[in-house]
Amino acid sequence: MTTTGEDHARALTGPWWWARWRSAALDGGLALLSAAECAAEGVPFAREAGIPASVGVVFGLIAGSVLLVRRKWPIAVVLVAIAVTPAEMGFLMGVVGLYTLASCELPRRVIGALSGMSLLGTAVVTFVRVRQDMARGDLTLGDWFLPFAAVTTSLGLTAPPVLLGLYVGARRRLMESLRERADSLERELQLLAERAEERAEWARNEERTRIAREMHDVVAHRVSLMVVHAAALQAVARKDPEKAVRNAALVGDMGRQALTELREMLGVLRAGEGAVRRPSVVPLVAVGEAAEAAASRAAQSRAAAEAEAGAAEGPCLSELEELVGQSAAAGMAVDLSVEGEARSYPAEIEQTAYRVVQEALTNVHKHAAGAKTYVRLAHRVSEIAMQVENEPPPEPASASAAGLPSGGNGLVGMRERVLALGGVFVSGPTDAGGFRVSAVIPAV
Repeated sequence: MTTTGEDHARALTGPWWWARWRSAALDGGLALLSAAECAAEGVPFAREAGIPASVGVVFGLIAGSVLLVRRKWPIAVVLVAIAVTPAEMGFLMGVVGLYTLASCELPRRVIGALSGMSLLGTAVVTFVRVRQDMARGDLTLGDWFLPFAAVTTSLGLTAPPVLLGLYVGARRRLMESLRERADSLERELQLLAERAEERAEWARNEERTRIAREMHDVVAHRVSLMVVHAAALQAVARKDPEKAVRNAALVGDMGRQALTELREMLGVLRAGEGAVRRPSVVPLVAVGEAAEAAASRAAQSRAAAEAEAGAAEGPCLSELEELVGQSAAAGMAVDLSVEGEARSYPAEIEQTAYRVVQEALTNVHKHAAGAKTYVRLAHRVSEIAMQVENEPPPEPASASAAGLPSGGNGLVGMRERVLALGGVFVSGPTDAGGFRVSAVIPAV
């Protein structure tokens, strides 16, 4: 496997400009071989030049050791190899230098120029040397051999290392490009996974909020009416037994309705929980699919839960009169008025409208017991509007007579429901000292 990212950076542990110790050892060995070759070739060069042999050996050692810096300064190595070509030394240095030059990330014109200089220099030196040998009688071939020897020798010492270097350099750049793409892809997949987890967490929070809102709407209203009827039952139990029996029956009916709604909600939750179970371990090769699945899983489960909840027999606008009648039976003076032609709406819209009216009436029971209350419902062309307004309670102390607790979540839940459907929600006290809750929900 290839090394990527930070692991690749940590792999650069060699001395000075070498990436690895084995690269330094390789260059050191090549430099020793080149220095030995040049030192051996320096002896005949010194003899022909008429200088001491020790000078030729030292010159060869210095020239051959330049190969040690081939990775750092490849141009300098090739120039030195070209410079010592007339002395017929540095063949190893020239071959290795051209290979290193061609494999480096240098402009092609620089590689071409230096390769051409090396080719021309080798051809000229070979031509001159072969001609001298033929003049001395060492070679008895024809004149055709001079250009043939020059061309073949120069091409043989220049073309193979240059072509091999170009191939290795292209391959190295391809591997680096693939490594960078792998790093980039890994970072993108990690980012996708993080975003998917954030979206899944957000969806889970939304689902918990929705469940809490549903539980509040189901329990608060029914239990509030049960508490009001229980208080009335306690007050009239001895004075009016028949009314006490009616109140007890109402308490029982409301308790059964609350239990029925709770059972339906819990059944939907259990069905949704079994439908969204997935394997917890996702292979790394499928992290993209896992990210996409994790991002949409909670949204799908929520949509399925809402669809099943809609399929179940939830509250609807046709039950609004019954809801108002229950509040009236609990002692509230409530008036219901409906404007426009009644028609059917999507289940979520009808449930939201019902819950808004239900929670508003519950707040009247809690905070303004005995107050005159007006419930208005308007069917319009492209929207449905509802308003629940109560007058000031006749006795300020009666607001807490039934001992109904308040968690402060009713108005928040109503606002969340309406805004989730693209509607408008407004609530606040009236000038007369009462309280008004208004909501408008698009019909589509």
